[in-house]
Amino acid sequence: MKILILNGPNLNLQGRRDPEVYGTETFEEFLERLRAGFQGVEFGYFQSNVEGELIDALQRAEGRYDGVVLNAGGYTHTSVALRDAVAAVSVPVVEVHISSILAREEFRHVSLLAPVVKGSIMGFGLDSYRLGAEALLGGCGKR
Repeated sequence: MKILILNGPNLNLQGRRDPEVYGTETFEEFLERLRAGFQGVEFGYFQSNVEGELIDALQRAEGRYDGVVLNAGGYTHTSVALRDAVAAVSVPVVEVHISSILAREEFRHVSLLAPVVKGSIMGFGLDSYRLGAEALLGGCGKR
């Protein structure tokens, strides 16, 4: 099984940005732990602050990965283009968030991605990614 973890804007700052919200562990440290916990699963990883690069990475995942764990960051609430890309690919996508978007500012309460992903996981810190991978491995399957 091959899973792509796709991270959006500012997630390259994980471990430094708002540690009271996002924690102090870097994403690279977490990714090592994640890979160690899923023997037999190949994890690809891509992060970009650029909307079009995230769309390109999602489209390239088609036929190369069995699933995508997507944290679109701020684009969750603003990007119709990313939503359309998720809807256009056949690879299953699970939306994840480190914090609970529903417990934050009101403008973060709406996910444009939620209607087109297999499911959404939020509020469990970096463990949200593990839960997203488990959902893909557990057979959330194709649309």
